[in-house]
Amino acid sequence: MEDRRLLSWRNPWFKASVLGLLAVIAASFLAGFVWLPSATSDFSASGAWASICRAAGVPTQWGGNGTIDMTGVASTGVVLDRSMARAGTDDAIGRGATLALGCTTCHGAQGMSTSDAPNLAGQYPEVVIKQLRDFRSGRRDSPIMQGLAKGLSDANISDLAAYYGYLPKSRRAPTTYADALPAVVRVGAPLRNIAPCVACHGGIDQKLGAPWLEGMPRPYLIAQLKNFQAGDRHNDSHGQMRNMARAMTGDEIEAVATFYARKASR
Repeated sequence: MEDRRLLSWRNPWFKASVLGLLAVIAASFLAGFVWLPSATSDFSASGAWASICRAAGVPTQWGGNGTIDMTGVASTGVVLDRSMARAGTDDAIGRGATLALGCTTCHGAQGMSTSDAPNLAGQYPEVVIKQLRDFRSGRRDSPIMQGLAKGLSDANISDLAAYYGYLPKSRRAPTTYADALPAVVRVGAPLRNIAPCVACHGGIDQKLGAPWLEGMPRPYLIAQLKNFQAGDRHNDSHGQMRNMARAMTGDEIEAVATFYARKASR
């Protein structure tokens, strides 16, 4: 009987507790779905579902605007292994330097391009291995690179990777996390399922197989992001870069390319 009286609406303490709880719920709802969105300058969600997703920290649409039909589209056939990232031996570096003499027209002496081809100096060895194998198998499109890669053995590719990985990254130190970074580089765009660039390409972490981007030519970066966005480049494992790029705006692609292409003062 005593317990029933305690839980009775006639009990002032019980009544006050229930009303207080309802007030807290109402205040939380107003703060989370009305006040905070209106006070956030970049808030663009419209509708109840978008607001709920924003408050919960999940994207309203997985994969951005639309989807890319990957039926029958060949992705990479390369399985990345930690052993690919090991520094090359002196012999491998020497052999790679000889092979790289045929690469200087586009990629420059010692891996620094003057023709908007990617800079390879200091590139992670597993990145060079993966991309050359994808060119060789036809999983990545490029008439020039496919023709050159077809004549390379696995040993040749490993030697080239050892050489370019040995060369110093001469243009910039790695990106560090700072508020000055473009938003998509620093924090991504969670509502559009875009991960921050620094989570894979250095700054916070480097994902095995994700290339070093510092100092890359701006036109090259723009072209590759647009190719991923359109699905024209599809040698990314499980469509990871296609998923990121197809949700990016043109301004975000420009901002990422401009940021990574910047040159350090010497």
